[in-house]
Amino acid sequence: MSDGSPQPLAAAATLDQALLGYTHVMYALHSLAVLIGITTFHTIIGSFIGSLPSIVAVVMNYVRRSATRGTLLESHFRWQLRTFWFAVLWACLSFLFMATIIGIPAALVGLLALTIWIIYRLVRGWLALRDKRPMYV
Repeated sequence: MSDGSPQPLAAAATLDQALLGYTHVMYALHSLAVLIGITTFHTIIGSFIGSLPSIVAVVMNYVRRSATRGTLLESHFRWQLRTFWFAVLWACLSFLFMATIIGIPAALVGLLALTIWIIYRLVRGWLALRDKRPMYV
């Protein structure tokens, strides 16, 4: 029955299932990078920042980012990119602290905190995606 009234908002807000799966793949690649860091001689931070799975996820993110405009997936794409680039920033700052003897303990604490933060952001983001909730940054 069409009386000229607008369609329900829920119908307009349907998710593109291909993009949803794509976003799950990006979370999986970042998680694989963390798993590589846990199970090998690499560190979690080093693996997250410099391993092939994580870099592929970042490239994937930039390639399809424009397709998510206006959807809840846009917040997940932004969440993942910010996680990656802030991890790069804080890792670089921690290594700068290591240039001094006094800064080594602070740098080690910072790297431990960064490791926990990376894992937290991946878990929180992926769980929100599973529940089809946006990420508020």
